Amino acid sequence: MAKEVLMPRMGYDMDEGTLLRWLKQIGDTIERGEPIAEIETDKTNLEIESFEGGVIHKFLIDEGDTVPVGQAIAVVGAEGEEIPEDSGSAPAESEPEEAQPEPTAESEQPAVTASSNGAEQQSQPQAQPQQAQVTERKPGERVRASPLVRRLAAEHGLDLQQINGTGPGGRIIKDDVLPLVGTPQAPLAQPEATPAGQEAPAPAASAASFSQDGVESELQDMSRLRKTIAKRMSESFTQQPHFYVSNAIDMGNAMALRKQINAEVEDDAHKVSVNDLVVKATALALRKFPMLNAAYENDQVRVYPRIDINMAIAVEGGLLSPFIPDADNKPIGKIAAMAKDLAKRAREGGLTPEEYQGGTFTTSNLGMFDVDRFIAIINPPQAGILAIGSIAKQAVWDDEREEFVPKDIMNATISADHRVTDGVAAAEFLQEVKRLLQNPMLLLVS
Repeated sequence: MAKEVLMPRMGYDMDEGTLLRWLKQIGDTIERGEPIAEIETDKTNLEIESFEGGVIHKFLIDEGDTVPVGQAIAVVGAEGEEIPEDSGSAPAESEPEEAQPEPTAESEQPAVTASSNGAEQQSQPQAQPQQAQVTERKPGERVRASPLVRRLAAEHGLDLQQINGTGPGGRIIKDDVLPLVGTPQAPLAQPEATPAGQEAPAPAASAASFSQDGVESELQDMSRLRKTIAKRMSESFTQQPHFYVSNAIDMGNAMALRKQINAEVEDDAHKVSVNDLVVKATALALRKFPMLNAAYENDQVRVYPRIDINMAIAVEGGLLSPFIPDADNKPIGKIAAMAKDLAKRAREGGLTPEEYQGGTFTTSNLGMFDVDRFIAIINPPQAGILAIGSIAKQAVWDDEREEFVPKDIMNATISADHRVTDGVAAAEFLQEVKRLLQNPMLLLVS
């Protein structure tokens, strides 16, 4: 019996997914658990598996289409099995294509056709298909359309601002654009002819190219990842009362230990970075300050028994924060290897949701960009994030020598949720991180 392959939920906050490409063709045999397609979620691109085995009889959506979680995207059945034409759920962004009757001289009334769900629909005469598609949007109003639709519109010179969307939430779908392909700027209003002898008025700029205060600008769509970051950071900064504590850490001993370790390690994957030392020190410090390894939840504090350290990693279009589980119990070499692997796959789009959905505390390091110090926004629902700056030579007063001496100084700042903890606890946590990094042998024996 034929069964549907559904758009899976790849993470608790995933509502929809965009089909990037099919990995199989119609007529191919697929095993249960075998990859069938590559999709884009709000944070990454990944392959999805078919939960049904058999022969692929039908694709229900096209590459580039965005559909909600749980919607059927393909039909799989036995070889030779006849699949009814109406099998499978209709794509979220497409409607059944019905043959439009030619208008006759006797009647200009819309023809009545039956839709796939049995309801009667009125289809407009073909003589004026564009007029039914034209809409007027407010200046600056965002156009919702899938990447496939935008590509079609760009290829055929169509203005999406003037095309009415019939998909969910007013989204422009492929069926809204296809009738206009090949028409000479059908939806665009034609300027009135200028009487002879009069100077033609200057063409008005598109309303979409001006902001609300009249400043010329350009509206650009945000990536799914950027939208997610915007939502989560807005929630964090408005709902979590942040406070900040900074400290300067002498990294001379840590840099010497790192040099010694890397000189003995032949495998590049296990060579230690400054960030690996910070991750280990942060994890060990959280053992002593469990209220920072926690989250505020409905007038209670959820304290996590495990210490899973997220690392903020810059990727195209935003940030991802995969985490190293049980970081306090892992040796430095293991942390180094895992960090390199996670960073590489994050930039290549190869992370799985299980690797970035979770974590109990975050570190963010901009030291490689020559940033002296900065503050970071907490990654909700966590209670804190540690911002790491670059290591630079600074003149520091030495009490024993009674003179200024050059030292490798790194500035670190913790952003903490004031609902969960207070300034003294955050300062003591930062002091412990400093103690561990200034006595780095403790990182190897803990």
